[in-house]
Amino acid sequence: MSDILGLGITHYPGLIPRFAQPGSLRKLLQDPGLPARYRSAEGWPEVMRREWADDEGAAFAERHRQAVKAEMMKARAALDEFQPDFVVVWGDDQHENFRDDVIPSFCVLAYDAVDVQPWSRAGAPPNVWGEAPDATFHIRGHRQGAKYLASRLLEQNFDMAYSYRPLHQPLGHAFTNSVLYLDWERRGFPYPMVPFSVNCYGRRVIATRGYMESLAHPVADADLDPPSPSPSRCFDLGAACARALAASPWRVALVASSSWSHAFLTRKHWYLYPDTPADRTLFDALAAGDYAAWRATPLARVEDSGQHELLNWFCLAGAMAELGRKPDWNVFIESNIMNSNKVIATFRGQGGQPANTTDKT
Repeated sequence: MSDILGLGITHYPGLIPRFAQPGSLRKLLQDPGLPARYRSAEGWPEVMRREWADDEGAAFAERHRQAVKAEMMKARAALDEFQPDFVVVWGDDQHENFRDDVIPSFCVLAYDAVDVQPWSRAGAPPNVWGEAPDATFHIRGHRQGAKYLASRLLEQNFDMAYSYRPLHQPLGHAFTNSVLYLDWERRGFPYPMVPFSVNCYGRRVIATRGYMESLAHPVADADLDPPSPSPSRCFDLGAACARALAASPWRVALVASSSWSHAFLTRKHWYLYPDTPADRTLFDALAAGDYAAWRATPLARVEDSGQHELLNWFCLAGAMAELGRKPDWNVFIESNIMNSNKVIATFRGQGGQPANTTDKT
């Protein structure tokens, strides 16, 4: 029987620039479709105004980065303590590797290895590590483990897609950033990774290229794409992964990589700020091990709250429910101007009560 570690992390791109800033919010403020009352901080909720302060959020953005960094380093410590044979990462693809030619609901990326240059994009701002545009990271895969997982899922009646080589990009940012952040101190990342792509953006993955919709020119309903897999399907898939890997010969870390509700997906808030109450409801259920509440969450509620990327965490929740695990440590890092709330969690399976920590930064 294999040992399994559960981790929940973020791959939020806003941690990367040398000078942290609320980039999505600034982009929104240029949208001519944003109502005039929201074009200055006076029209925002009080918590947003405090974060924005008198420096357009610069100080808060740096505090937020440092808070997330500190929790990510704890996640890395748990990974090093566990010493997995490989790491499975559930992550979303935002019109990166999968585009108009094919959008699988789920796809196991059974790569031997990939080389990525995350700073090579034209116009990319200097990064917080001071790394050059041509800096290359070699990320090992685990094809044998990936093929095993895809096979066992097919045997459990999941119509799994799999891939032996990239289609459009070597690796989507959900997976690349997961490695970059878990190796924040650049000590090296020795663990092979099996990227597991989840179509979290569903109706908007092609229609908005996996990013922000223009309020001035919203996407017509007829132009939206087919939906993502439901939360319950993601939950059940995670449980199936846990069953398969528990019977494998490997020690495996199961990792959900995403922030929680996203401002740029929360239309009811004019894309200004995330749905923090909805996030806290699921956070409290996770801390209590109330997985029935997770599985019962409808896709419509997820989409209404801008929680699209949480489908990755629904996979993790299903796996931990299958294993009878509660988080032994989990922290909620609230942010309104930095697009999304962040949750970092570990599930070691060592018993005891979960640590339910809230860090308002």
